[in-house]
Amino acid sequence: MVEDELAHFDKSISEFGSKFRNTLSDTPSQTVGLRDAYKDSIKALSEKLSVKLKEEERMVEMFLEYQNQICRQNKIIQEKKEHLLKLVAEVKGKKQELEVLTTNIQDLKKEYSRKKEAIATANKANEERLKRLQTSADVYKDRLGLEIRKIYGGKLQFIFTGIDPKHPETPFMFSLHLNEARDYEVSDSAPHLECLAELQENVRKTNNFSAFLANVRKAFTAMVYN
Repeated sequence: MVEDELAHFDKSISEFGSKFRNTLSDTPSQTVGLRDAYKDSIKALSEKLSVKLKEEERMVEMFLEYQNQICRQNKIIQEKKEHLLKLVAEVKGKKQELEVLTTNIQDLKKEYSRKKEAIATANKANEERLKRLQTSADVYKDRLGLEIRKIYGGKLQFIFTGIDPKHPETPFMFSLHLNEARDYEVSDSAPHLECLAELQENVRKTNNFSAFLANVRKAFTAMVYN
């Protein structure tokens, strides 16, 4: 805009010069009039240019202010972007930790299910074994004078009678249960049998429980006659 005004100013000067040359032969009063007109024209143009310059200065100031605002906004945006990237990284890390934790929980659940199933299977087997023993109680009672009772701690108590001819009702007993290894474990014999540990080891190897009971009865009988 300033360049346009300067070009217009040059054009006005040229036109004024042409008029001035054409009127050199005129009267002095005309020359004075032209000079005054020239001054007025210069003054008006100067004022106009001054206004334009001030407008340009204001526009430059506004541009610089806008530029500063843009810089500040860009800085804020960059800071927010960096903060957001940090949050994304933290969320990603937490997600990975959660995935690892979830995997561990799933593994623990599977392990628990396997152990639970194994325990259930073992308990079922134990119940079946104890049930078979209980079912055989009547047979043992008739043949060996044996009574089987279920007592505390999940144990079975085996009570023999008819061993001592002088006192056939005298009880000879021992207790039996299955340990954590699912083996027979014999205890609490009354009267005490020295060979009880040997008989226990033998029944664990052979798994012949009928022979075990017969051998225990023989041991009690031998004790009486000895």
